[in-house]
Amino acid sequence: MNREIDILLVEDNDADAELSLRAFRRQHLDVRVRRSRDGLDALAYLRRQGAYAGRIGRQPRLVLLDIRMPFISGIEVSQQIRTDQALRTLPVVMMTSSDEARDVEAAYRLGANSYVVKPLRFHDFMRAAEEVGVYWARLNEAVET
Repeated sequence: MNREIDILLVEDNDADAELSLRAFRRQHLDVRVRRSRDGLDALAYLRRQGAYAGRIGRQPRLVLLDIRMPFISGIEVSQQIRTDQALRTLPVVMMTSSDEARDVEAAYRLGANSYVVKPLRFHDFMRAAEEVGVYWARLNEAVET
């Protein structure tokens, strides 16, 4: 059953963010994507703080996080999501260019549900983003928050 889901895409690189959005559209995924360019903005959005204090509606069904971002890393964002009672069940997918073993281990240890290395070639990046989108938008059952 297809149903629209909300995705929070936390990505500071405009080109990578646009490629992800193109991949979702190419698969005709029924998603609404909200983008944050850094971890602080993402946490404020999720916690309904600061500029988002009046935000209404449900939480996103998926948080797609890059690791290396301004202010705080995606790994730290994931850790803060996992320690926040109201957010801890949100699925978190690290989608990053880092294939370093220490980053992979830290991401899983601190609560990521999945770790995807962004391929360097356009076609491979598109395929990876499509597969991530299809799995989380069509196949995965998530807790509604």
